[in-house]
Amino acid sequence: MRKPMRTFFFLPPVRQAAGGVTVIRRMAAFLAAAGREAYLVPRENPGQGGGWAPTEAWVDAPMVAWDKLSLTKQDLWVVPEGWVNALSPGLNAQARCLVYVQNWAYLLSALPEGVSWRRLPVSFLAVSDPVAQFVAATTGQTPPVLRPGIDLSLFRAPEAKPNPQKAVRIAWMPRKNKALAKQIQETFQNLDEGLAARCRWVEIAGMTARQVAEALGSANIFLATGFPEGCPLPPLEAMACGCLPVGYMGFGGADYMRQALPAQDDPAPFAPWWPVREVPWSDNRTGNGTGNGLWSADADILGAALHLKTAASWFLEGSKYLSPTLANARATAAAYGLDTQRQNVLDLWTQFETA
Repeated sequence: MRKPMRTFFFLPPVRQAAGGVTVIRRMAAFLAAAGREAYLVPRENPGQGGGWAPTEAWVDAPMVAWDKLSLTKQDLWVVPEGWVNALSPGLNAQARCLVYVQNWAYLLSALPEGVSWRRLPVSFLAVSDPVAQFVAATTGQTPPVLRPGIDLSLFRAPEAKPNPQKAVRIAWMPRKNKALAKQIQETFQNLDEGLAARCRWVEIAGMTARQVAEALGSANIFLATGFPEGCPLPPLEAMACGCLPVGYMGFGGADYMRQALPAQDDPAPFAPWWPVREVPWSDNRTGNGTGNGLWSADADILGAALHLKTAASWFLEGSKYLSPTLANARATAAAYGLDTQRQNVLDLWTQFETA
């Protein structure tokens, strides 16, 4: 009789808040709560100088110490893409090794010299459709996609936003390419000093998740400056809190980001050159508008500043695009809730167990 599959998740020893680690913990927690054998394996002991741990108690599962780990051929060993050396316990035990690619940018850079993914007995899981395309192109394997989720009970729009006629409030995160974010702010200031004077910047840094949600709820616009990205969560959290997002896709953000303006009306038109999937919150796949934000090519400072000017003008002067764009943004965030993530994890693991 075939033994039930056990799943072990490697936890990297990160020193500060990490969304990718929380996603892994949630996956393990979903499986454990559903009665499956799922364990977290920290490389160091979280909470005792051995790395960061999330504050949400519910994102935990049973833990196995690194030096107590004993894998078998029937087990599934899950490792994030940036920690290739952590595959060794699974490879040595001839376990099923699964690399969860949460950011395409680290898939190849983490490989030791002379090592190729194509020669390792591993399979892949991608955090978004663009990341799956990158994995397929560079490894020859087309992975299934498992998207992350956001807590929609925490990240939600307030009953009323601050009046933008008093000041258009723009939220931003300095930990995401701070220097470029500052350049966008400076450029925006010099595009139209009168408009910029009617805006206020809301810096989001060093906050708890609840404080982040409150800050986003107080803002009208969210400036996304992160790249490279696998499936960026801050823009989704901002959408859930009723913000109009402006900024960069980071490649992986094209999983859900779609242009709100038709190309002919866009002051800085940009469309991904790679195929983007159809999504129910937009009929735009080729830059024809009716999307969920104003998106620019990564590192395009002037383009992002022009989009920021457009977004602020929408709130101050009105636009036929504002209301449907905010509605599409809310629908986008709703598609990335934790309930959806939980069900997708359970469905995918059912496939793994029967493979």
